[in-house]
Amino acid sequence: MAGSFTRMIAGRNGAVLLASLGAGTMATGFLMSDNPLAAEVRTKLYPPSSDFPDLRKHNNCMAKALTPAIYGRLRDKITPNNWTLDQCIQTGVDNPGHPFIKTVGCVAGDEESYEVFSELFDPIIKDRHNGYDPTTMTHPTDLDASKVFTPLHEPCIHLLFFNVLKLFFFLASFSNLQITNGVFDDKYVLSSRVRTGRSIRGLSLPPACSRAERREVERVVVMALAGLKGDLAGRYYGLQDLTDKEQQQLIDDHFLFDKPVSPLLTCAFMARDWPDARGIWHNNEKTFLIWVNEEDHTRVISMEKGGNMKRVFERFCRGLKQVEQLIQERGWEFMWNERLGYILTCPSNLGTGLRAGVHVRLPNLSKDTRFSKILDNLRLQKRGTGGVDTAATGDTFDISNNDRLGKSEVELVQMLVDGVNYLIECEKKMEKGQDIKVPSPVTQFRK
Repeated sequence: MAGSFTRMIAGRNGAVLLASLGAGTMATGFLMSDNPLAAEVRTKLYPPSSDFPDLRKHNNCMAKALTPAIYGRLRDKITPNNWTLDQCIQTGVDNPGHPFIKTVGCVAGDEESYEVFSELFDPIIKDRHNGYDPTTMTHPTDLDASKVFTPLHEPCIHLLFFNVLKLFFFLASFSNLQITNGVFDDKYVLSSRVRTGRSIRGLSLPPACSRAERREVERVVVMALAGLKGDLAGRYYGLQDLTDKEQQQLIDDHFLFDKPVSPLLTCAFMARDWPDARGIWHNNEKTFLIWVNEEDHTRVISMEKGGNMKRVFERFCRGLKQVEQLIQERGWEFMWNERLGYILTCPSNLGTGLRAGVHVRLPNLSKDTRFSKILDNLRLQKRGTGGVDTAATGDTFDISNNDRLGKSEVELVQMLVDGVNYLIECEKKMEKGQDIKVPSPVTQFRK
C-alpha cells in the first residue's frame, strides 16, 4: 500500500494533492507501519465486550455476521484513513430493518476497509451476493455491449419460445434482420435504465471523506466529463450554484438528487456539508447522467423512456469507457480488484455496481401469488417506481437484476432482458386466460 501511495503522489501534483487530502493524516496512515492495512490500533478505556452493539432485534446482513469475537478482534483497528469498525456498522446499528428490503447494515469508508475489516465484510458479501466467496472467487468485468441480447439463459423462457428465437437468429445470420429481443414492448415497459458507480482510487469514500477530498472528487470528475464529445457532450450543475430555474428543470426531468433523508444514508454519514461539492452532469440529450458525491463518488446512469434496453446499455458501456479513459488521462484510476470488482461504498454494490431496470406494467401477473417466486427464480427484484424506499403502488413496478457480484455486466443485463421478456410473456398469457409456470432458478455465477 505504501507503494500505491508513492505512485499516487508521483503521478500527480504532489503539493496540491497533499494539501487537498490532509498530508499529515494520510501520510501517517500509509508510512508509519509495516502493515498499512492495519496501520494502527486504538487503545480504548473499555473492553470490546462493553462496546458490542445490541443487535437482538436487527434484521440485516451485518447483524447476522457480527459476533462478539469478530467485534473484539476488529474494534480497535483503523484503516490508513482513520476509518473504524464502529463507523462501518453504525448505519446497521441505527437501522434494525427496512420495510421493503433486507439491508446490508454497513458501509466502507475507503478502499482499505474491505481488507482491514475483511473478517466482517467477507461473510456479509457472501450472504448478500448469493454465495459469492470473496476469499476464493474472482469477479468478471465485461462492458462489450455487442455481446448482449442473444438468448443465453434457457430457464428464463419456455422451450418452444427459445426454439423459435434460435431459428430467428439462424435466419438473421443470412440477412439484414436486426436482433430486437433487447427492445421491450412499449405497451408494458415505460422506461429503461442502467446505472453503476465508480470510485476514485486514493480518495476516501463518501462516508469518510473530508471536505477537501470531496471537492477533489468533484474537480477530477468534472474535468474529465468536459472531454466527452458527440452525443455524450453535456454540462455539469453544481448543487450549490443552481439557479431556481435550473433546479426546477432538473426536478422536472427527474434528475435532481436532494439531501439524503433516508436514515440508511444519514446514519452512514452521507449528508455532511450538504450540498458542498455535490452535483449533476448530463448530456445534451438527457440520456446519460452522472451524479457526483451522492452515495458514491460517482453514479453513472444511462436511461430513456420506452423499452429500448439495447440502446440504453450500448450508451452506458460507451460512455463509461470514455469517462474511465478521461479519468486515466489525468493520472487517476477507478478502485477495482479481482476479488471484489469495482469498489463502492455499500457492499451490495460491489462487483459491477450495475442495476439494469425497467418500469413495467404487470396488472395481472402482479396479483398472482406466484409473482414473488417467479422474480426470485429469475434473480430479479421489484421496487416501487419511486426508488428503494418506496412500496410498489398500482400495477407498475421497478424491476431490476438482484445480483451485482459474480457475473459480468453483459451477463447481468442479459439476465434482466430474459427475465423481463418472461414476465411480459406471462402477462400476455394471463390476458388471454392462459396458465403460466414458475421458471427454474437461473444460476447466479460460475464457481
